[in-house]
Amino acid sequence: MLGAVSRLVLYTGLVSLPVVLAALLDVEPKRFASELGKHCALMAFVILILQFVMAARIQWIERAFGFDILIRFHKRMAVFAGFLLLAHPLLLAAGGGGWRLLVGLDLPWVIWLGKATLLILLLNICLSSFQRSFGVKFEKWRLGHDIGGPLIIAMAFTQSWVVGHDLRPAGMKALWVVALVSAICLFVYHVLVRPRRLKRQAYRVIDVQPETEDVWTVRMSPPEGRPIYRYLPGQFHFVTFYRNRNLPVEEHHWTISSSPTEEDYVSSTIKASGDFTSTMGRTKVGDRAAVHGAFGRFSYVLHPEENDLVFVAGGIGITPLMSMLRHMRDTQDTRSVLLVYANREKSRIVFRKELSEIEAGGHPRLKVVHVLSRPNEGWQGETGHVDGEKIERLCGEDLGEKTFYVCGPPPMLKAVVAALKNMHVRDKRIRVEIFSFLE
Repeated sequence: MLGAVSRLVLYTGLVSLPVVLAALLDVEPKRFASELGKHCALMAFVILILQFVMAARIQWIERAFGFDILIRFHKRMAVFAGFLLLAHPLLLAAGGGGWRLLVGLDLPWVIWLGKATLLILLLNICLSSFQRSFGVKFEKWRLGHDIGGPLIIAMAFTQSWVVGHDLRPAGMKALWVVALVSAICLFVYHVLVRPRRLKRQAYRVIDVQPETEDVWTVRMSPPEGRPIYRYLPGQFHFVTFYRNRNLPVEEHHWTISSSPTEEDYVSSTIKASGDFTSTMGRTKVGDRAAVHGAFGRFSYVLHPEENDLVFVAGGIGITPLMSMLRHMRDTQDTRSVLLVYANREKSRIVFRKELSEIEAGGHPRLKVVHVLSRPNEGWQGETGHVDGEKIERLCGEDLGEKTFYVCGPPPMLKAVVAALKNMHVRDKRIRVEIFSFLE
């Protein structure tokens, strides 16, 4: 908690810094609306610079929040920066600049540059918020985002440098240059340098194991003589596979299904859910994989005081929970775990045999309840969907003393979390893993 607060204080201080400096370095009196409009632009520029910091996968920052929360903050701050930049010309016009700033056509080029910057930023925000609704594939969105972000910063820097009254003092100029150079360095490292370094140190695929008809577990081993990067059970990593030249090369994030107790490999269990993942079955032993991890805070080891756990998984959402169960088994953990695992059909259950073995082994004290929405003939187990009635009946009393780890498709996750809250389970007792960063 302290780490997260300190990072938020640092973020707020950096966003406020140009406004404080402008006030200290320039004592010329101005109209309030005009001054406020300039401050909106100053803060928006720093927020846009810090967008590069948050997206750069800096683990010192990510560790305090979790990557999914960090990226959602990144999205919300982009929207906030958009509002600040929309307010900027309105306040300048109201503060004596004249409404010609908004509707005039015979404006200096630098004013048009500012309008173009705002338009590209708003397009970037819309595409990021409604990528799936617009039917834009993730990789195309990502390419556009990687081009749009630096373009926005370059245009915003140029516009503010040429026309910004507050940038006349040397201190403000120095701050702007440092901010721009920092953003460029982070972007180049994140997009160009690190991927090449990871490729040079790529892991080797040592096994591809089919789990169901459309799910595969891919095991990857580090280069000889190098240890596996450190991770916690339940975390995820980014992987870029280099396979047959006819197969696509894309970076995707997947949760880790292996336990950190495994010293020879790390694995992800991947379901075919799109153009790229449908090719996972064609991955071969010997293929290479650039691995970047680990990220996320969806791990029971971060909360050693919790002894009564309920895992709720839907489909391939079992993956991070399986990593935790394997870790508990390997470390002879004796805490109590109820796993409620929802699937459509019996044949879709991933790790069914191993789950039964862990349940019989006694470490952890595991009880597995399978729930099928389309039960096969003769199925004697639970049917339907995971809802409040099932959770209450299966968990028994003292729900408030249990901690719930929920991972699965967004509709299931949303329904389970709503049911838990209706049963007055406190927020701090509900931990969720969200697969998509764009939702």
